[in-house]
Amino acid sequence: MNAPSITTTAQNEAPSRNFDLAAASKDALKAALITLGLSIPILSYKTNQSGADLFLTSRWGLVAIICAIVFGLRLVLHAFTASRAYAKATPSAHQATEPVGATPNAFQHVSKFAIPFFLGVALAFPILIYLIQGGLNESRYWVDLGILILTYVMLGWGLNIVVGLAGLLDLGYVAFYAVGAYSYALLSTTFGLSFWICLPLAGILAAFWGMILGFPVLRLRGDYLAIVTLAFGEIIRLVLINWVDLTNGGAGISSIPRATFFGLPFTAGEGGFAATFGLEFNGMHRMIFLYYLILALALLTNFVTMRLRKLPVGRAWEALREDEIACRSLGINTTNTKLTAFSIGAMFGGFAGSFFAVRQGFVSPESFNFLESAIILAIVVMGGMGSQIGVAIAAIVLVGGPEVLRNLTFLQSVFGSGFDPNEYRLLLFGMGMVAMMVWRPRGLISEREPSVILKERKAISGSLVKEGHG
Repeated sequence: MNAPSITTTAQNEAPSRNFDLAAASKDALKAALITLGLSIPILSYKTNQSGADLFLTSRWGLVAIICAIVFGLRLVLHAFTASRAYAKATPSAHQATEPVGATPNAFQHVSKFAIPFFLGVALAFPILIYLIQGGLNESRYWVDLGILILTYVMLGWGLNIVVGLAGLLDLGYVAFYAVGAYSYALLSTTFGLSFWICLPLAGILAAFWGMILGFPVLRLRGDYLAIVTLAFGEIIRLVLINWVDLTNGGAGISSIPRATFFGLPFTAGEGGFAATFGLEFNGMHRMIFLYYLILALALLTNFVTMRLRKLPVGRAWEALREDEIACRSLGINTTNTKLTAFSIGAMFGGFAGSFFAVRQGFVSPESFNFLESAIILAIVVMGGMGSQIGVAIAAIVLVGGPEVLRNLTFLQSVFGSGFDPNEYRLLLFGMGMVAMMVWRPRGLISEREPSVILKERKAISGSLVKEGHG
């Protein structure tokens, strides 16, 4: 029998904003003690190596600070829960007479200006960084970060077709990313094909493997589907490791040819990009070209996805997501619907993998582990399944956030000179996902405009559909 919550009130008592401070303090103390127990084997001591000797350095001050933070956050959580319970239990004065309207909410007003604003910032990003940093070489770090974020934005939009629109939980999406990367690496190094020829071939091969994955899982759903897709991702990675004759095993493939500007290589000699346009040679020309290349691929992914959502296949994806049995009763071929979702989502993953190979110049199986699939899936879930702008915002937060931690040097004055905030990125990532599940279970953006508009444009609330988004 479950114990009653300390923030709930009896049915015969009037709701109150106040909460039991003594019970809340007792619960917060328990949480702090649990944190202390978990911190003793993890945080209380740090190993330092000096030559062949290994030393232990105590960090009880850090443990005390973390326990105090947990205690305070637990109290705040009880206060917030009590306030929310009071708001739900207290009827509004206009509840019986308030008219029901379809006026656009704040998000819809902001989105009209936010999308063009973000697109303008993305297009002008290298120029803005150049002006802020004062040179091309000085802006390399930020351009690299922009390329990384846009790569995950494209991967998130590709997976959003499978998970967000079709409702098929895919934990092995990184397999298609790997297929695209190795397709370009093998085709370019073996047959000497250029990037512009290998790019569509990599997408076609990834889509083919997406269909191969789709056939065995036609009758699966939910957890069983997730387990099979997870196994598929691991199978692809193990094949890349063990098929040494083709993939060079764990050593990977190096010396992958770079992309050219429609035949103009980014070299310092005659016939290069800089010499052709009368510019002084700089290695950043290639990086800026790669930035706009991945931006164009990401925008292409978004454009195709938005167009497909308005077609019958897109409506079939959404019907499949809401209720597969009802979808079949309407005469929709669920087999073709699932296969198209898997193949089209895999195709965009192959495009992104091909770009990854040409950007790195080296691929290995270690770059395509399960953690990559988890990050991409977290981007889709955190942004709001089915929301394109939400996925983009989540990619900026989850990919750019850990890079921001590297610059938070002021935290060393609080936690000590040996504190490296980047070491706790996975801890912060987990805490952020837990917070999202508590306060925003449907993602950052849980509603969107309908794909098909009849006479009047209206919003669909996230609470009116099964998956939590319109």
